[in-house]
Amino acid sequence: MSQDDTTPGQGSSPETPRRRGRKRVRTRGQRIRRVILVSALVLVLAAGGTAWWFWSHLNGNIKGVDINKALGEDRPEKLPTSGQNLLVLGSDSRAGAENKELGGGAGVSGARSDTALVVHIPEGRDKAVAVSIPRDTLVTRPDCTKGDGSTVAGKDRVMFNSVYSQVGPACVVKTVEKMSGVRIDHYLEINFAGFKGLVDAIGGVNIDVKEPIHDKKTGLNVDAGPHKFDGTESLKFVRTRYSLSDGTDLSRIGLQQQFLMALLKEVQSQDLLGSPTSAYKIANSATAALTTDDELASLTSLAKFARSMNGVNPDTMETIMLPVEYDKIDHNRVVAVESRAKALWKAIREDSPIPESAKKSPALGQG
Repeated sequence: MSQDDTTPGQGSSPETPRRRGRKRVRTRGQRIRRVILVSALVLVLAAGGTAWWFWSHLNGNIKGVDINKALGEDRPEKLPTSGQNLLVLGSDSRAGAENKELGGGAGVSGARSDTALVVHIPEGRDKAVAVSIPRDTLVTRPDCTKGDGSTVAGKDRVMFNSVYSQVGPACVVKTVEKMSGVRIDHYLEINFAGFKGLVDAIGGVNIDVKEPIHDKKTGLNVDAGPHKFDGTESLKFVRTRYSLSDGTDLSRIGLQQQFLMALLKEVQSQDLLGSPTSAYKIANSATAALTTDDELASLTSLAKFARSMNGVNPDTMETIMLPVEYDKIDHNRVVAVESRAKALWKAIREDSPIPESAKKSPALGQG
């Protein structure tokens, strides 16, 4: 039998060494499995890298303000039964061509806190109360420290709206705490121009318009009735003032409260788990429009806080305006009705029902 006819392992003595450098022949099945394994590994690494990039990007969107450092120890006491209190500001900048095109920006520069809400979430997290502070309210601004460390002396009879633009968000928190005696646990600022992208990402917001709006300044023209507003229309809606029945900022507050509730309801109705792409778009738009206190300035902290409020239903959230009356010296400004305001803030501090009298504002012809 020739060597060619021998079967492998036969025809050679046990002492015959194997040929070095001989390549192992892989079967077709082995090659396919190897390709699948390598491909799977690449996909896992790519997915992990993408997920990390998404997380890092969204986390980096959120801007933080160190409220606690700026305010120090001179603050209202945190009561054990006071629930959670948030100061929510809607900051509105008309600077830049894009913002001006969004309505009502002609001749206006800088950023203002056109919307201010103290949101009280009671123990149990089942029902919340949102108290609006009119931007034209005359308040006493306390001594404040700016972001650069400089001190700004306190002043009486300043317009609430000016505190943000002149001194910064920490001073707004301090002003609210001084006027209410309510300890503010968290700060949330929403950039109005930025939230345009959020509204578009969720596919619009359904609004039942109470009266026709034909506003030359914002360019919003809608009849009374149900409407679905996109981002641009929503921004015009919350900026509308002069075409309303009394043309005052107090009427605009009603629109802003209505819109906020509609927006919260729309976000809650989104199937975020069923559509990762939509979830990312919404999260990207929301975080890009947010500034928070340092304790909330991360996705982890925001998600934990959001989960703690899962039981809060926008349909049952009570919206109240700080009871105000027109100032006797400057009729273009309003001042708090002290007796009613004190009753309102006391109820918030003690997590108790708000008296009906504290929900009425003489500036709106109520009581």
